[in-house]
Amino acid sequence: EMMNEQQAAEILANLWDIQNNTDKHWWAVRIQEAQAAEAEQRQAAKTEAQRQQALLAEQEAAISGERKKNKSKYTPICNIDIPSNSIILPCQYTVWKMKSRDYCELFYFTNSSLEEASHTMFTADEDTLVMLPTSDGLHKWIPADAAQDPKAHIVKDENLIWEQFNEAAPHMVTLM
Repeated sequence: EMMNEQQAAEILANLWDIQNNTDKHWWAVRIQEAQAAEAEQRQAAKTEAQRQQALLAEQEAAISGERKKNKSKYTPICNIDIPSNSIILPCQYTVWKMKSRDYCELFYFTNSSLEEASHTMFTADEDTLVMLPTSDGLHKWIPADAAQDPKAHIVKDENLIWEQFNEAAPHMVTLM
């Protein structure tokens, strides 16, 4: 059979339409699959973000609870230098007097008395005995509260000069 050009053109146009419709159908299916995959990916990302946010909130709550429970552990530390001046304590006799809230002369807090106290190691516990050298070169055990250096000259408060008072007052307040 012979076909004329008109029929051949119609057959080719129909074949092209059929193939084009099939291609359009598959193209639409691909677009739908891509959109579905994209929507699924967005949903998964949203779910992951919510999970991460919930995990972060849980961690913050745990840290907050830990900070409330251990406040001293999380206390901020000021950016300050280490003190360069050393703490000078008076003699043990003076410390004992201050702790027992007995009267204590300001003389024990003057610079000269503090310097002397840094070289001695007396204890002021009532039941303690200390060994002191005697005038003949021997050592003798005596009660600690009687172990004030007998050679030390104690100046009464009313006889202190202003310079000694100005030295002693801050040292005494620091010990308090």
